[in-house]
Amino acid sequence: MKTAALILAAGRGLRAPGPLPKPYAPLAGDTVIGRTVAVLLAHPAIDAVQVVIAAADAQHYATAVATPDPRLLPPVTGGASRQQSALMGLIALEPRAPDQVLIHDAARPFVTADIIDRVLAALAQGPAAIAALPVTDSLKRADADRRVAADVDRNDLWRAQTPQGFQFAPILAAHRAAAAAGRTEMTDDAQVAQWAGLAVALVPGAEQNRKLTTAEDLVMANSQALIDVRTGLGFDVHRLVAGDHVWLCGVRLAHTHGLEGHSDADVALHALTDALLGAVGEADIGQLFPNTDPRWKGAPSHLFVSEAVRRVRLCPAQVMNVDITLVCEAPRIGPYRDAMRQRIAELLELEVGRVGLKATTTETLGFTGRREGIAALATATVVRMPRTQS
Repeated sequence: MKTAALILAAGRGLRAPGPLPKPYAPLAGDTVIGRTVAVLLAHPAIDAVQVVIAAADAQHYATAVATPDPRLLPPVTGGASRQQSALMGLIALEPRAPDQVLIHDAARPFVTADIIDRVLAALAQGPAAIAALPVTDSLKRADADRRVAADVDRNDLWRAQTPQGFQFAPILAAHRAAAAAGRTEMTDDAQVAQWAGLAVALVPGAEQNRKLTTAEDLVMANSQALIDVRTGLGFDVHRLVAGDHVWLCGVRLAHTHGLEGHSDADVALHALTDALLGAVGEADIGQLFPNTDPRWKGAPSHLFVSEAVRRVRLCPAQVMNVDITLVCEAPRIGPYRDAMRQRIAELLELEVGRVGLKATTTETLGFTGRREGIAALATATVVRMPRTQS
């Protein structure tokens, strides 16, 4: 395993009181931790995600993070401090022997792929790298009466953010050494790394990658994270040829003919792929998976859907519902409708109730009426957060 991400969510968020612990607070139709996990899982360089939670939050976590993505490992319980929780998370990852790890605060749900890319690029050149921002405000030192005692030079001062990236073995050793030495007061992993003698590089973070700390932060985040609803439309046609089955919506149907195509010719999943890609302004299926590429010869079309979903999440965005209409005289779709909806729900990680599927005929008119081919139309609705500028 090359890169693991460790998300710290064991804090109680006492400065943001509410009915739920801060990581599980609502955020623009999702939760704080749900959005954070989704963004990290969407990054193509991350091979596994480990979340550290408070022991009392197991049910909250199960409700907020319901993805079956195999890269999301079962959560582990954290400790009384951030430093202890980070060590427990690193120990949980140790059997998987990642080369490097990104340690990220669950309370920073607006991290972007660009920030992650910068940390990983710097990490390729050294043992540690963190996202950070130079201090721009004037700084004052106060006396015991909270009066200005002195000005503080802000040159060369940076505000640390996460993710903080490390070569895995050195940061695990550093955390273990700090714990053994009784050093439990360190506020971030970069401080642990520096204490152990590791050089820590700084890369630009972003103002929007703020940590949601107070109740006011959560209110502001929800007011700024306006829901951006996008809809994509997909359409595809495949010719019927000699054969004994067709693939539709990821389900194999016995039939008097087959569908012609470079892949498995699943016309419904092809239309769905284009709908998903269109909703987030991506290239279409023909550009991403050209029929001139031998890699896709006979390929199952669920691969195309999965890649489209990955690109949706990378925006970041979330698929909310899809609707597919199949146009054909035969085969009959009714007996397979439930299996088809279930398969699409699995591919999109949606509840079945968010998957619409219909079939119709053209009353024997046109190429579908003459049973020369099958057509499919699909729509996909996604909720996209405004892209964070970085």
